[in-house]
Amino acid sequence: MQRPFRVSHLRIQRKRRSLTKTSNERRNPLSHIAKIELEILSLGDLKLACKRLDFTFMENQQNYKWYGRWVRDSPLPEGIIIEELGKCDHAIRVNDCLYEIGVVQRGSKYILLWDSWHKGGLEQKIGKDAGILKQAYTIERIRREAKIKNYQVKEIKQDKSIRLVLRI
Repeated sequence: MQRPFRVSHLRIQRKRRSLTKTSNERRNPLSHIAKIELEILSLGDLKLACKRLDFTFMENQQNYKWYGRWVRDSPLPEGIIIEELGKCDHAIRVNDCLYEIGVVQRGSKYILLWDSWHKGGLEQKIGKDAGILKQAYTIERIRREAKIKNYQVKEIKQDKSIRLVLRI
């Protein structure tokens, strides 16, 4: 008779552990710093992309807003150490978002870092894997290169995509 009691007692204990884990997750929300896979060669083009999306480029801002501490639930972006999280050379402020995007210089190029935690609000504005921001930067980069070569650029919007037509 004692054995069934122990089994039910163990089941209750397991349930309590899972409830504790859930409440810990509520107290410790997930925060992920991600690197936007995009090679930024021109701050001018990045500024134009921000303007296109109605974002604010914060020149010389040394910190970007994020969760504020790494909670060790995801790997750090390649080449970034814990002490560098939240630090940047410039930042991008996105309307109605709690967090910002850090613009970090690496040699002659720049990388973009952001906290993808959903409550920070960035993913809704810049797209999954920052697709909307990548698209805007690429458009501005192509437009600048086309202007240097005296090409005319026509922009055609199609659903969620944009087609650029270059003419000599």
